[in-house]
Amino acid sequence: MSEMTVTPWEVKGEIDYNRLIEEFGLNLINEKLEAKLKKYLGDNLFLRRKIFFVHRDLDFILNEFEKGNKFYLYTGRGPSGHTHIGHLIPWIFTKQLQDAFKTKLIFQLTDDEKFLFSDKLSIEEVENFTKENILDIIAVGFDPENTEIYTDLVNSKTLYKQAVRVAKKITFSTTKAVFGFNNSTNVGKIFFTSMQAVPAFIESVKQNKNIPCLIPHAIDQDAHFRIARDILPKLGYYKPASIQCQFIPGLTGSGKMSASDPNSTVYTTDSEKDIEKKIKKAFTGGRETIEEQKKLGGNPDICPIFKYYFFLFEKDDKKLEDRFKACKTGKLMCGECKLQLIPRIQKFIKEHQKKREKAKEIFNEFIVKD
Repeated sequence: MSEMTVTPWEVKGEIDYNRLIEEFGLNLINEKLEAKLKKYLGDNLFLRRKIFFVHRDLDFILNEFEKGNKFYLYTGRGPSGHTHIGHLIPWIFTKQLQDAFKTKLIFQLTDDEKFLFSDKLSIEEVENFTKENILDIIAVGFDPENTEIYTDLVNSKTLYKQAVRVAKKITFSTTKAVFGFNNSTNVGKIFFTSMQAVPAFIESVKQNKNIPCLIPHAIDQDAHFRIARDILPKLGYYKPASIQCQFIPGLTGSGKMSASDPNSTVYTTDSEKDIEKKIKKAFTGGRETIEEQKKLGGNPDICPIFKYYFFLFEKDDKKLEDRFKACKTGKLMCGECKLQLIPRIQKFIKEHQKKREKAKEIFNEFIVKD
């Protein structure tokens, strides 16, 4: 088993979520909290299957909402490449939250981060990916009247003033302890988490009153918001709450899907041929031969193909369970399972691409002007 690494910039190895929960100090979403969410979200696939499975202060957010104290949502994207299916999972859930609670969303594009942490990307390349990623964000279907998209490089007039307030409260020793930085780390990396903290209280600044913030995100980003939760009360604001999800695994079978590894992921810009080729070549939990598979069965627990069904492409729990059993008992071959998945992904991506084209017409409605 390969060693696990989970940071905001790198995820690799076999992911042990129980270990992450303990190390990060996260809380599982229990039955009581899930039932409370269900009042607003209905029977939600991401909650039912424990894809969104841990939180910080989600109970506080819901209690405040029931008192009439509305919260706002904040999520983001580091534009290091084209958007892939793994990015869409938390965005789709964020849209469901926005629709259910009729609340505002702040979406941050951390273009500065991707330039500072990359040895390969120029600022111009990052800016191009930012524009491309925004089309995917809009295509998810967020409410244009209730969604604001910030990019750090463009919106520095608004963001930087608040970021320096955060930065003044963060020591180098804290960033070393949380992120593993050292004396050779460039100062931009050390400062960056201050920028990522700003959307967690920017609405409180703008409205001149304390407004709760809920951040839906993948579990690898938790480190930034642990720092934000320590600092924001010192500035007079609520600690940001969060609801966090698992990673959809890469098609190569290790770590999470990565925008920088085209072999591990299905991009929203992929053609039908690209999708077919990638799925056919993907790692599976199958045996070396068909004979062994029929005799011993496969292992859907480690199979990214099965995880695609689990995360997004099989909504029916009974059918998903039947697929799991068929794999385990050797009744379903990996090639057949892949061939059944390919048209589902192709259809999903084709529909997304149509919405992506339409997003060009309303692009400016979402962008914050400094």
